[in-house]
Amino acid sequence: MKIGYARVSTQDQNLNSQLDALEKAGCERIYTEKQSGKRDDRPELQRCLDALREGDTLVVYKLDRLGRSTFKLLELTAEFEKNGVDFVSIVDGIDTTTPVGRFFFRTMASIAELERDIIVERTQAGLQAARARGRVGGRPQTPKKDVERALKLYDSNEYSVPEITDMTGVSKATLYRAIKKRSE
Repeated sequence: MKIGYARVSTQDQNLNSQLDALEKAGCERIYTEKQSGKRDDRPELQRCLDALREGDTLVVYKLDRLGRSTFKLLELTAEFEKNGVDFVSIVDGIDTTTPVGRFFFRTMASIAELERDIIVERTQAGLQAARARGRVGGRPQTPKKDVERALKLYDSNEYSVPEITDMTGVSKATLYRAIKKRSE
């Protein structure tokens, strides 16, 4: 049986192109997931792996959909080989039933990890450059006067917390943090 696995990293991304390719490849069952490939706790991937039996073929659209680290990918394919499961990556042209396919798989796994490392390195360099120019990441802080107004409304005991957050625009978490900080 051909079993497909499709994954995107965020909820905003869409699986359609992967699903179309997996269906075209003849997958009878397809597992889908919206989580980072860096995470090891991907429930749909685990369900997919649990469903694989000897003689089955796991099909993915692209190698990095299965995992980001070379170690994890090689670990998975070693498990596939041990259990008599074939592996196919459509875009990468990998088919582990052949020696050349196994070679390409290992090479492409290394490249996928390199690509991820380069992205992380560029992101870190960009963040450092921004900090050096005085830019700070994260959400903008709630103006102090808004927090003080929310605290006064809270102290008046006339309004509920949801009413205070609606009137001031101060989030519930910010309000409770200010209350806690004040009492310390």
